[in-house]
Amino acid sequence: MKERIKMYVAVHLFIIKENKILLLRRYNTGYEDGNYSVPAGHVDGNETFIEAAIREAKEETGIIIKKEEILPIQVMHRKKSFEERIDYFLETLTWKEEIRNMEPHKCDKLEWFEIDKLPENTIPYIKYAIENYKKKSPFTTFGWE
Repeated sequence: MKERIKMYVAVHLFIIKENKILLLRRYNTGYEDGNYSVPAGHVDGNETFIEAAIREAKEETGIIIKKEEILPIQVMHRKKSFEERIDYFLETLTWKEEIRNMEPHKCDKLEWFEIDKLPENTIPYIKYAIENYKKKSPFTTFGWE
């Protein structure tokens, strides 16, 4: 009998304002350092992916988002080397508190970018997810080629 896979589950938050998206530049993490991503993190045990996105937004950017202000926009089945992952992408247009870098030991820059003019050093699967967001593609795969 085949063994069932175990997958990491992560959330990625698209914070959108006036056709711009908030990106953070990873720093000192050992993964994609110097490249841009969105606020993100793993889903902890005993929390929904919406709760995880709310928690990660607060931990990384200091903002407070209500459950009803988050919209699930995409699910990605991603292959990374020999691991498989499920990534939930969510969007918010509304939040409370000022955006600020709450994790300077993991992120050296928070910046707004035009959604059509992402920096060259955007993490490839994040760039792909943003392109699919613009096309309104709710289910995608990445890394299977």
